[in-house]
Amino acid sequence: MKLNYLLLSLIIFSNLLHAQEDSRVITTAVPFLSIAADARSGGMGELGATTSPDVFSQQWNPAKYAFAKREIGIGLSYTPYLSQLVNDIALLDAAFYKKINERSAWAATIRYFSLGDIEFITEDEALQGLTPIIERPNELAIDLSYSLKLSENFSMAVAGRFLRSDLKIPDEFVDASAASSFAVDIAGYFQSNEIAYNSFNGRWKGGFNVSNIGPKIKYDDEGRESYLPTNLKLGGGFDFIFDPMNILSLNLEFNKLLVPTPSDSNGDGEIDYEDDYYNESFFTGMFSSFGDAPDGFSEELKEITWAMGAEYVYNEAFAIRTGYFHENQEKGFRQFFTLGAGFTFKATSIDLSYLFSTSKVRNPLENTLRFSITFNLGDEYY
Repeated sequence: MKLNYLLLSLIIFSNLLHAQEDSRVITTAVPFLSIAADARSGGMGELGATTSPDVFSQQWNPAKYAFAKREIGIGLSYTPYLSQLVNDIALLDAAFYKKINERSAWAATIRYFSLGDIEFITEDEALQGLTPIIERPNELAIDLSYSLKLSENFSMAVAGRFLRSDLKIPDEFVDASAASSFAVDIAGYFQSNEIAYNSFNGRWKGGFNVSNIGPKIKYDDEGRESYLPTNLKLGGGFDFIFDPMNILSLNLEFNKLLVPTPSDSNGDGEIDYEDDYYNESFFTGMFSSFGDAPDGFSEELKEITWAMGAEYVYNEAFAIRTGYFHENQEKGFRQFFTLGAGFTFKATSIDLSYLFSTSKVRNPLENTLRFSITFNLGDEYY
């Protein structure tokens, strides 16, 4: 008899995060894709569609790479998860980009989410006793993108992603092979030239990213498939350029999962996951997600999360950041403030961020310090 309650609890926590009674929280497979993997974005309310380009742009908007100032970027990031309960669950991110020329770039990233060591007990008939076994469930995403400037101020990008989710515990009755899928992103980024105002210069920015477009993941032999976290990200921002040494960036971002809303179609008082929710294809589900909420347009608006963030940079050497993220109470209730800081010395940047939950639901990243390091190498582009 296997005792793997910790693993079961962690999986449920990850996939049904913040679910509440009488609510229709949209859940997906591989939810680690929605966790901010870098400390810079983590310090600005977990947004990044319109912030200035950096090596970790792949998760937020890969089209930003075409506007990168340095030829090569290498980044490593570490995010502890559920650190108040355990110390071996974490999200690791390694990123790399290379400018091909002034108008284009390619980038690659690896995100690895480890659920730590899970120890359970199995009955061994040969040894006539109980035998401890250690399993290490994990999830993995490998990305590759290409970005291109279509004009002086606008770029687009396409990204491909391989996904692997290895969460099952093997036994004689269960196929414990890892589930896998693939996805693509389509993104765009706009950055204006500097505009002279009365007492400062300014720069407008805008961006979008439709991410994780791909077939559902199948976890078991019974045929149930889970949606990927297909997401529409849309945002805008403005840079206050007071002088070459002092820049303040303000950003606002909106997100909507392009996944069907669970509903009670037969009126029996229960959400019809088996009959309806899992049967719709990922492609038709993307379009139906704009109008399938049982309570109509008012509920569709509740499914949109928003975040705002600010970043002040002094002399490209020091940065302070803050942000706020808001999700409706009926759709997950993630609401939190963030703080962050960054330090740059020559070609190396170090970023840190911290999260404070403002809702009654405890955030798994609360009181967690995220850490990122970036190496900016090669020629400069202007």
